[in-house]
Order: sequence, then structure tokens, then C-alpha cells
Amino acid sequence: MKIIRKKEINKIKIIHNKKLFWIIILLLIILGFLIYFMVHNNKTSSVNKSECSVDADCLPACGCHPNSCITKLERFECGPQITFCTQVCSGPLDCGAGSCGCINNKCEIISNK
Repeated sequence: MKIIRKKEINKIKIIHNKKLFWIIILLLIILGFLIYFMVHNNKTSSVNKSECSVDADCLPACGCHPNSCITKLERFECGPQITFCTQVCSGPLDCGAGSCGCINNKCEIISNK
């Protein structure tokens, strides 16, 4: 953008660079499509991640004393964690009190009692 001010004119006149303007518009449109597809892809993949078909698909949730079970794909998103855990059996999965299993295509806790 270039601003021109002449002595005899009291107004400021702005001259646009049309090529740059259309390049910016095109990039904004492409960015919009990318955001749309990323959000749409994330919604469809999250539906598949929470379903299981066999007990082996289910693992305890992230953390020291998990209170729920999640699928292998969801567990992969936990990432590396540095935690200091106690030896207290406080959760439904601690000390062999329960295990994770697939019930109606959802990962749930199965009590061993």
C-alpha cells in the first residue's frame, strides 16, 4: 500500500496493490478450507477412537490411579508423562481389583471380585 500526499491536496489518497490484495484473499480462502477439513477430520476420527471391538483394545486411562478405561488410540495421545505415584491401592483398577474390557463397543472397567 502506498500513501501519496501532495501539497495542493488536503486529502490522503491510498493506492492499493491489486496483485497483493488478491494473493491475500486467495491465501485466506485456502486457510479457511484447511481449517474446515482439519476440524471435520478431527470429528470423524474421534468417533472411531472411542470404540473397541475386543478386550485387547482397552487400556487403563492415563495417570497413576486411573478410574476409567480408554482405547489404545486414546492412550497413545497421553504422551510421555513424568509422574511420581504412590503404592496405595486407591482406584478400581489398582492391585488387581479390576481390568479393562470391551462392553457394547465401549471400554469399561470389569471388576475381578
